[in-house]
Amino acid sequence: MALEWVVLGYAAAAEAIMVVLLTLPGLDGLRKGLVAVTRNLLKPFLSVVPFCLFLLMDIYWKYEMRPSCDGESCSPTELLRHQKSIMKSQRNAILIAAALLFYWILYSVTHLVVRIEQLNQRIERLKNKD
Repeated sequence: MALEWVVLGYAAAAEAIMVVLLTLPGLDGLRKGLVAVTRNLLKPFLSVVPFCLFLLMDIYWKYEMRPSCDGESCSPTELLRHQKSIMKSQRNAILIAAALLFYWILYSVTHLVVRIEQLNQRIERLKNKD
């Protein structure tokens, strides 16, 4: 299962990097290429959504099937393992939320940048017409 989390982490990092590159000022020369690459990658990155839902169901299943560890009924080692398991589940849930959030932001920013380019082209045509 660790490989799945690594893949999700890399996908979230790639989404974050693309959002940063699209929103940085001063990269106007590179922006057209970045927008083209990002638009082509949005469909493959959409697979992050069902993948995150699958991993979220995995976290829920592990939470439901986890043996309970109530104070005196378990040893300190078992209690520590139980607490580590809970912390890993919380960390993984945050990673899922970050991947979904970055995908949504990347989609929105790409859509806005494309719309701004279209409006700028329209303004240029109107200026040239006059």
